[in-house]
Amino acid sequence: MKKLLVLFLMCTTIYSVNAQIETPQPSPLAKLEQKVGLTDITIEYSRPGVKGRKIFGELEPYGTIWRTGANKNTIITFSDDVKIAGQDVKAGAYAIFTKLNSATSWDVMFYANTENWGVPSPKKWDDSKVVATANVKVEKIPFNVETFAMDINNIKNDSAVLELIWEKSYAAIPFTVPTDAKVTANIKKVMNGPAAADFYSAAVYNLESGGDIAKAVIWIDKAVDMSKAKPKFWWIHQQALIHAKAGNKKFAIAAAKSSLALAKEAKYGAYIRKNEKVLKEWGAM
Repeated sequence: MKKLLVLFLMCTTIYSVNAQIETPQPSPLAKLEQKVGLTDITIEYSRPGVKGRKIFGELEPYGTIWRTGANKNTIITFSDDVKIAGQDVKAGAYAIFTKLNSATSWDVMFYANTENWGVPSPKKWDDSKVVATANVKVEKIPFNVETFAMDINNIKNDSAVLELIWEKSYAAIPFTVPTDAKVTANIKKVMNGPAAADFYSAAVYNLESGGDIAKAVIWIDKAVDMSKAKPKFWWIHQQALIHAKAGNKKFAIAAAKSSLALAKEAKYGAYIRKNEKVLKEWGAM
């Protein structure tokens, strides 16, 4: 019985060790990160090899949809809204599928559902999830590319091309990014000066970090004044704390009372309690 138990434990140990052995994947995972203009683009995909096979027209027959890689779906993520082949695509993540029309023409499709493993079956394929389709010319290249590759090239401030390269085939999908709109918005923001939220954040940072409290007073007063059309009780509470730390208890009490009234109107218990606490500490309740 003891010999059987020892043998069982030995076998279990060997299996456990073997289960931890890592071997290379036939189609290794790759991740590409590229900034185009001010837009971040990430591509995650697996890279199959030719391995002596005829790929397009045989392994991947014409007239079928290819997963554009191997294993899990190839996924591209845009940090901003973009245009692909002139079509509007919202910021987010998309699977890339390619309809292999012929040796010279492909339809590269950007699909809103990224959770499939490979191409969805005909019953599950949903045309409404195709947010953009780029019909691209496939160029024949004069050398063999053994491992499937994707890249982003011809990068300009507001555009680039997504490249698919494998075997002796090359295809490029043009897209544009909203660089001009983002830069214009940033310029406008800077030229208009800091927003109320910027003054508020700076003031609270100085309060909590022990920074210049005189500057914090100026900034919090500016933030509250800029938002007086829609007063925020949590901002006014911070205004009370900042003025109290600056030694202006009279103003602090008035601000805390104002914050308390607004918090009660909003039925926000946490700030009702916070304001009542400081008002008691300052002898105003």
